[in-house]
Amino acid sequence: MINRRILLTGVAATFAAACASTTDSALPHQTYSAQTFFQTTSYSMAASAGLGFSPDGRRILIANDSSGVFNAYALSIEGGAPQQLTQSPDNATFAVSYFPNDERILVGADQGGNELDHLYVRERDGTLRDLTPGDNVKADFLAWRGDGNAFWVTSNERDPQVFDLYEYDAATYARTRVYENPGMEIAGITRDGRWLALVRPRTSADSDIFLVNLHARDMREPRLITQHTGNISYGVYEFTPDGAALIYGTDEHGEYNQAWRYDLASGEKTPLIQAEWDVMFVVHSPSGRYRVSAINADASTDVTILDTRTNTPIRLSGVPAGDLGQVRFNRDETRIAFTVASDTSPADVFTAPLNTGVATRLTHALNPAINEALLVEATVERYPSFDGLQIPGILYRPRTASRTNRVPALVLVHGGPGGQSRRGYSAMIQHLVNHGYAVFAANNRGSSGYGKTFFHMDDRRHGEVDLDDIVYARRYLETLDWVDGERIGIMGGSYGGYMVAAALAFRPDAFDVGVNIFGVTNWERTLNSIPPWWASFREALYDEMGDPATDAERHRRISPLFHAQNIRKPLLVVQGANDPRVLQVESDELVAAVRANNVPVEYVLFPDEGHGFLRKENRITAQEAYLRFLDQYLRGGA
Repeated sequence: MINRRILLTGVAATFAAACASTTDSALPHQTYSAQTFFQTTSYSMAASAGLGFSPDGRRILIANDSSGVFNAYALSIEGGAPQQLTQSPDNATFAVSYFPNDERILVGADQGGNELDHLYVRERDGTLRDLTPGDNVKADFLAWRGDGNAFWVTSNERDPQVFDLYEYDAATYARTRVYENPGMEIAGITRDGRWLALVRPRTSADSDIFLVNLHARDMREPRLITQHTGNISYGVYEFTPDGAALIYGTDEHGEYNQAWRYDLASGEKTPLIQAEWDVMFVVHSPSGRYRVSAINADASTDVTILDTRTNTPIRLSGVPAGDLGQVRFNRDETRIAFTVASDTSPADVFTAPLNTGVATRLTHALNPAINEALLVEATVERYPSFDGLQIPGILYRPRTASRTNRVPALVLVHGGPGGQSRRGYSAMIQHLVNHGYAVFAANNRGSSGYGKTFFHMDDRRHGEVDLDDIVYARRYLETLDWVDGERIGIMGGSYGGYMVAAALAFRPDAFDVGVNIFGVTNWERTLNSIPPWWASFREALYDEMGDPATDAERHRRISPLFHAQNIRKPLLVVQGANDPRVLQVESDELVAAVRANNVPVEYVLFPDEGHGFLRKENRITAQEAYLRFLDQYLRGGA
């Protein structure tokens, strides 16, 4: 279920909480460079869950950044080096889907991080064809029609604020606009193209689901299926493969999102998955025999692959400890591919036949120059905030830390504002921990994953109560006898970057240094310059943060730029020039204002990045800047 409050995240992989596993204290410690850590390869599966395998079932469609930037590859189920399918030297290109009956593939890419994604077909001869051309077009693959002769794409070419639905012929690429969107989010379609699901977010706590019958000319008006009173959140997981039901998520029945089933014929609603944590996703195999679901269990992903015929889970063997994800089925549903990421290892690709469940590892993402035993495992900790509320977080303790060797520390703030720091591998975090910095990724109130009450505790109180939670994270670190309580900094990206600037401006004595990575500094400008493709949930965003037309005074009060004269601690700012969410001017002006205070400020600007780092060389440059800055101003200068 999509969390519509997570708007300013960008580098989810970079800031996903994780740290090491099989630490052996007897091993002598060794430090590794940023370049060594980022020679790790990042892998992702094809976006389409149904066509991640080649038609003959012998290859798996993936993307990786081994060339320095993401490209699409075909990976044999027998293992070996993957075959590179796209050759982009600059724009990250991600795998979407194989065609049902031949070796053509669909891929997606934007231009330098501007988030204006286009959909391309890679022809059999290797050439790429842009299926969604246009300078200001943003388009996304939605699904394949059940017969494999057509596929659906959403595009905002008619109106930058609205995504219409187009059907493409798989042979000729001729297209037809099959639905003109009135301004909602297109969330799913049945395989026969009859039923379309739309989501209308009203606020961050309240949303609705509508259905459209595309086969009935007189019934194409959206029909509300989630009548309710009060604040209840609804979102779409998927339609069942047989087109009989819609699987949706809702917090109507408790604190957490549950999965429910809506019967399209009768309108009956029945519970499908109920747990004491949020249901993250539900997806079926092509025939519907297998159902894959995941629970967000205290910042870890708990995946179940259920055989619906026997109502028993599939048991896998040969899989290391960690979070399993991105499950893909071959055409006859005899084999799956999936990824596993642990605290000490990035996501690797595995495959297993379903009759035995014995898994084979196909990739080794971690740089072999790194001894995995020298990486450290995260722990989930909780601490009381200013009002006694228990705040969860993910803690990383360096191997070298002890009562007699206290280490400097960082409070890491996630994006969002409704994001969540979670366990899983992070080269950024592991590199800092490897060099002797404790990292505590605090999930302040307003974070997702801990129930709707916790999620909404910071509504229209941003830069206030959530910031206090982050300040109290420092106080928690000061209680640990292996942390140097005189050397604690704050670091974060996107909304987390805003929290860094806010902490230095509004709590000027709370932290010793700050690392602001593409963070908001002027809420008036940011909320007035949101990308047009966010129009469908602008009302929800304004309800969350405040409407700039009526709430400008508060926005100015919580914007660090207008209080930069208070910043007295050293600051590092990192920004992508093509960022459409947090404009470069946000960072430019903050840097100039803080420099006017005669405070040490370092500024790293990437001309070829947007809201996050997609190029490996840029990740290395940024990581080197983090460590150099912290060594000088935190470890050496507090």
